[in-house]
Amino acid sequence: MREGVIQMDKDIRIKVKNHYGSIAKSIGTKNPISCCGSNSKSGCGCGSSHEGIDSIGGTNYTEKELQNLPQDAIAASLGCANPLVFAELKPGETVLDLGSGGGIDVLLASKFVGKTGRIYGLDMTDEMLALANKNKLKMGITNVDFLKGYIEDIPLKDGIIDVIMSNCVINLSGDKHKVFQEAYRVLKPKGRLAIADIVRLKEVPDQVLQNVELWSSCVSGALDINDYKSMLEEVGFKDIVIEPIHIFTKDMINDLMPDEKYSKTACNGDEAFLCSIDGAFAGAHVKAIK
Repeated sequence: MREGVIQMDKDIRIKVKNHYGSIAKSIGTKNPISCCGSNSKSGCGCGSSHEGIDSIGGTNYTEKELQNLPQDAIAASLGCANPLVFAELKPGETVLDLGSGGGIDVLLASKFVGKTGRIYGLDMTDEMLALANKNKLKMGITNVDFLKGYIEDIPLKDGIIDVIMSNCVINLSGDKHKVFQEAYRVLKPKGRLAIADIVRLKEVPDQVLQNVELWSSCVSGALDINDYKSMLEEVGFKDIVIEPIHIFTKDMINDLMPDEKYSKTACNGDEAFLCSIDGAFAGAHVKAIK
């Protein structure tokens, strides 16, 4: 195993896939599930577009950006930032969104690239793809295609994408090196990355890295920030910038664990574990050029 790289086994992938599938199926029902479970308060952007900065994602989108979007697309917004802020999309560009979920970033991006542009959304979850296509139809958008597949094996030809976006998804992959190789492959020369993701700022106990709930909530699978940059460099990316913008406190991490095992504020006993990860993770903007 490459130093600093966390490998996700099949059981965790299935857990993550089922987790996000359940969220998609619950959208529009009387009891919607948050991205970190029904008993938890926050997560990888849970309700970030309308719950304020107490969630992991903070406030990702402005009211103006959300105008005319289907409510289901907003409700399924599970990201940790707004990659459109730094993607600098232009009319006529071809864009790929890795882990497109309910489609909010794809639908917003379609406005920037216009009728001459094209947006692809890639997701592994049937339920999310169904929700995204439903939202696409509601808006009457014709320059968008939602594709089923894994971000480690992108079902597109080489060198056809101008910009790759992703919003709090790459941390969920168990083979991030392969994700970056695939991203590099499908980008055009001088194509660019505009990724919102979770990064790790310091070492954490092994039990954090093996916690399935924290992996599903975008935390345990996060790369060390230096490994993240090194991995991008290894596959060929240049002009790499990784900017932490939202550091997670121990209380925010505690909210991601539904059993609330670590609910005290003292830093002894079981709570020493929670204190050890205070400030260890952050939402970040990641930019790079092929």
